[in-house]
Amino acid sequence: MMRGAVRTLVPAVLAAVALAGCSSPDSGTSGTDPESRATDPAGSGGTDGAKPVAKGSTLGGAGSPCALPVTFDLAADWKPAAVEVDPGSDLAALGEQGPVTMVCEIDAKPAGNIGYLRVWQGKASDGDPRKVLEAFVAGDPNAAEATYTRTKAGSLAAAEVGYSVSSELLDEPKTERAFAVATPEGPVVVHLGGLDSEEHRQMLPAYELVKKTLKLG
Repeated sequence: MMRGAVRTLVPAVLAAVALAGCSSPDSGTSGTDPESRATDPAGSGGTDGAKPVAKGSTLGGAGSPCALPVTFDLAADWKPAAVEVDPGSDLAALGEQGPVTMVCEIDAKPAGNIGYLRVWQGKASDGDPRKVLEAFVAGDPNAAEATYTRTKAGSLAAAEVGYSVSSELLDEPKTERAFAVATPEGPVVVHLGGLDSEEHRQMLPAYELVKKTLKLG
């Protein structure tokens, strides 16, 4: 059981439907793997024009709403809630993607955007961040044009992916991205979606704050 406010899978799933899903690829899955850090793996224009964010609370430590194997800073007014996936429920598969399970959902609406940062965690036996991220993206049949890069999350080696998502609910493809790190308790994936590509772009500073401040818990 997660500490703090716990959302069942149902609200998380409804939110995912409203935002047209989370992630995955087709023939573009292999992407690229440059040696240097990529600031804009999805080619969406980076954070140019997006509002800078003020630091809010730190998530993942003792007493925080989500018990995680990592800690990181949240942008002010973003609201986290633990997600509990019941393995025996009919909806359990919607809270699992590739080798990871959703454990925390961070809502941007109180900060003025429509979207979520979602944290997913895998088993300790799953190690390599790139392979975990590839499997995570492959878990969503609506994703394409995935571009992978090697990067850092805090001081930890990480893999990052930017990709586009299409569905019947969208007028045009939208940009999403995620990064993955390895921890002694299993891999952690942090994913940023959004109602559309513009909302995604506006939320990128909050995502970058998480990536910059991430530490092992």
